[in-house]
Amino acid sequence: MLRVENLHVYYGGINAVRGINLHIEENQIVTLIGANGAGKTSTLRAIMSLVPMEGKIFYKDQDISTEKTMNIVKSGIALSPEGRRIFENLTVEENLVLGAYHIKDRTKLQSRIQVMYDLFPILKERSWQKAGTLSGGEQQMLAVSRALMPEPEILILDEPSLGLAPLLIQGIFDIISKLREMGNTILLVEQNANKALEIADYAYVLETGSITLEGTGSELLSNPKVQEAYLGQKVER
Repeated sequence: MLRVENLHVYYGGINAVRGINLHIEENQIVTLIGANGAGKTSTLRAIMSLVPMEGKIFYKDQDISTEKTMNIVKSGIALSPEGRRIFENLTVEENLVLGAYHIKDRTKLQSRIQVMYDLFPILKERSWQKAGTLSGGEQQMLAVSRALMPEPEILILDEPSLGLAPLLIQGIFDIISKLREMGNTILLVEQNANKALEIADYAYVLETGSITLEGTGSELLSNPKVQEAYLGQKVER
């Protein structure tokens, strides 16, 4: 469904992503794990055409490497960015409306808002509230629901559990699993490697811009290198 071939991302003289290849199948959760600075967010931003890149990106066998971000969203790919990036001075509902800026049909727009309220009932209770006054978990739900407003086929999530309390983290991963059950395809970047690999169909490990390991979520969970480097487990040698 989504294919990345020989992707490079440069920031000045720094090669942040070094010729990686990814493949995301329909209705899968695919996760990228790695340390800070490994190139995870740069990869996601390249897919969304938010940074200059070299290589090829195919969506449904169509080359979208040079498409504008707006057209990529319209085609069916949406990003919920790291740090939530909600509009704090706007209400919950105003944030949702902005997530579907290209939907001109008022009836369809209201229908999508209702879908988000059904998925995240707490947001319906807070619909009138300024987004900046929400709790961290509620803000993350708003960020995800805003990305879902245009009804994407592929949802890209960048660090959805960042800064959340442990009880809220489980809730976010439950939501991600539910979205896959609803038919969404998800590309997930997450520092909580254990949780990410538990729900992933397939996973890639990035180190200094290169893919060093890949396999199913369960395969990487049981890989000694992954256990020691990312899961905090001491491996006997």
